[in-house]
Amino acid sequence: MSRHKSTPSSITLRPIGHVRTAAADADIPRLRRTLESEIIIDEACAPALEGIEHWSHLFVLFYMHKVDDRARMKLQTHPRGREDIPLQGVFAARGRDRPNPIGLAVVELLGREGTRLRVRRLDAYDGTPVLDIKPYDSDDVFTDLRLPDWWTQLKQR
Repeated sequence: MSRHKSTPSSITLRPIGHVRTAAADADIPRLRRTLESEIIIDEACAPALEGIEHWSHLFVLFYMHKVDDRARMKLQTHPRGREDIPLQGVFAARGRDRPNPIGLAVVELLGREGTRLRVRRLDAYDGTPVLDIKPYDSDDVFTDLRLPDWWTQLKQR
């Protein structure tokens, strides 16, 4: 008998809450660095928030629910739709079109009121399901990054 469980062929996740933002969908990429929004956690998960207010930053994992089935089939992309950037595999790019459209953001926690977390820099649409939240700490910071040339060129423009 194996001591390891077999790898599941499918996974079912239950959202722990959702995003509330007044920003229009089209404005989110432009406002990403300054955008403030709320994460509203389900009451059943309220005890899981205990002590979260002591952290300044959080990882937020969310389900990009507005990605359509066709976009989920894409395995390669020109990042940001830029044809001048070489075709990349979706796992080598940061776009939303991918087989499992799971978003990841590092956000600043501005405050907590009950099951509501006020955050900055969450680039998610209003109503986006939140899958998980984890504290972000100094061990998560890397300064010795290796980046592809196309990414560096994109950031310089």
